[in-house]
Amino acid sequence: MFLYQQNDRYFAMIAEGLEEAGAEELRQLGARNLRATFRGLYFEADRSALYRINYQSRLVSRVLAPLAAFACHEPEVLYRQARHVPWRELFGVEQRFAVFANLVNSRMRHSRYAALCVKDAIVDSFRQECGTRPDVERIDPDVWIGVFIENDRAVISLDTSGGPLHRRGYRKRALEAPMQETTAAAVIRFAEWDGERPLVDPLCGSGTLLAEALMHACRIPAGYLRRRFGFERLPDFDARRWREVKEAADRQIRPLPEGRIAGSDIAAEAVACAAENLRSLPYGESVALERIDVRRRRDLAGKVIVCNPPYGVRLGKKSTLPAFYKSLGDFLKRRCAGARAFIYFGDRSLLPHLGLRPTWRKPLRAGGLDGRLAAFDLYEGSRPPSPQGDAEGGQGQGRERDRGNQKKPSSSAPPRG
Repeated sequence: MFLYQQNDRYFAMIAEGLEEAGAEELRQLGARNLRATFRGLYFEADRSALYRINYQSRLVSRVLAPLAAFACHEPEVLYRQARHVPWRELFGVEQRFAVFANLVNSRMRHSRYAALCVKDAIVDSFRQECGTRPDVERIDPDVWIGVFIENDRAVISLDTSGGPLHRRGYRKRALEAPMQETTAAAVIRFAEWDGERPLVDPLCGSGTLLAEALMHACRIPAGYLRRRFGFERLPDFDARRWREVKEAADRQIRPLPEGRIAGSDIAAEAVACAAENLRSLPYGESVALERIDVRRRRDLAGKVIVCNPPYGVRLGKKSTLPAFYKSLGDFLKRRCAGARAFIYFGDRSLLPHLGLRPTWRKPLRAGGLDGRLAAFDLYEGSRPPSPQGDAEGGQGQGRERDRGNQKKPSSSAPPRG
């Protein structure tokens, strides 16, 4: 019996900064007894909840089912214990597999070497039992195996997601540095957008924020386009129960009201790219797109604005970025009265150049970026920050706690440093 079968306990990998929101989402999907730890959340779930989480979670990166856990201070122990796992109960020689590893406070120093040890153990186990071995496929394997070693204790798991969940399947084309899907989903969630107020991304790029907004508004499961899941490899996989979970979620899909979501970009290639990606999803053709410079738009007052402005790649020279952000801030201040803007800064040093004081800021770290999501309540004469800038963790920011319910600052309140 595998470890997860003994205690119904799993591990959800999630980006730093999304632990609290991820825990709330997992509870809504049926998880119990959650506990946050490094880069993720332990939780308990029955099989229906496990399938539901993999199919519907928008914030989680992977869900791992622990197979075995043991003390591990050297590679020989890792190899030997991995050999004892009954791999043939999970997949056969005809399936391709891959191993990934993460190490924290371990005497083993190299994650790739840890992954190699487990790969060798799997291969040798199959050779001994079957006389042949499965192939390794690093890009799109049939089976993903995870290795996590913390404080010299190892856990070997099967990835029940079957690969990163941020790969929704709608991204047919992409520009440079596309936003990760789970990060875009977090922006939509933190915006607390309920689908009633029109939402616009005036710097849409390849359309990731628009696609996540569409899936949220139309209740399209995050895994709607995925071809397979890793939990189908578990020895206790229940096909009937999985079908019931999927059908129940799919019945919740609903049309997008006209004019509810729109996007634009100055680049024709970006607009074409976004249109192609959105067409992959139900009701994607209902998202209005146009080619226009954001600073020429005159229709954003009173709306919810979400965007991921370029931070060096798409504008070419990074030296032009401060001036671009200043002009964007001037536009928001003068032309977008009554709107709420949620802007993701892949390079957080660019935030002060916008020239507006955020209502709140949140760290969103994903894809190697130490980014920040900032919210702005825009009104006539929106107040600029102090000359010292809106420093990270300054007074009144609560170390970047969510202050989404904060009212607009009083005109007599001093700017926060």
